[in-house]
Amino acid sequence: MTFATCLNCIDGRVQLPAINWITEKYNVKYVDMITEAGIDGFLANKNSNIDSILKKIEISISGHGSENIFVVGHYDCAGNPVDDITHKKQINTAVNRIKNLFPDLNVIGLWINENFTVEENNSNKN
Repeated sequence: MTFATCLNCIDGRVQLPAINWITEKYNVKYVDMITEAGIDGFLANKNSNIDSILKKIEISISGHGSENIFVVGHYDCAGNPVDDITHKKQINTAVNRIKNLFPDLNVIGLWINENFTVEENNSNKN
């Protein structure tokens, strides 16, 4: 069994697109989903207490052998109501924050657009 870890918004519209994209593109069978409203903005804010999220990531890594962590932001987010450009910058900031904490893992930013299609987030890094 192979697992990946996804840090995603609570919005139900973005769960399946993220899971389907990750399982297809990264050839994993299961995706451990860790959610928080507007998680890209939450993780990008250096003042956010992310201890609970980090504990869940550790469980995914140690219990399921996850080697890939995905950070998701999405269009029309009620939990983080900012423009798309800001979301994409926040995704990169969040990816860098998680990479610093888990340097041996692959951390990938994903953007789910207005059509609920997944794109790898390739914005300029902060």
